[in-house]
Amino acid sequence: MVAHFPTVVYLLSFAASVVCAGMLGRSYRSSRAPLLFWSAACFSLLAINNLVLVIDLVVTPPTVDLQVPRLLISLAAVVTLLFGFIWNGED
Repeated sequence: MVAHFPTVVYLLSFAASVVCAGMLGRSYRSSRAPLLFWSAACFSLLAINNLVLVIDLVVTPPTVDLQVPRLLISLAAVVTLLFGFIWNGED
């Protein structure tokens, strides 16, 4: 039971990110508020990051290290949201 606990936490993080991205995307479609779009894009990238984390730590053998791609995806998520904040700040 204890051995599967980290896997469950990683999968729940992935599920939470997907749900947040979906809810933000649905809200963007109905209101067309640009900040909702950038937030949905950020959470989509965070969901991908969590999926790569599950693949890295659970699926692949220990000799395969996906830390650099995970960090790059996280950076892309933060840069996406930051770009959205700056883009909306000019309006």
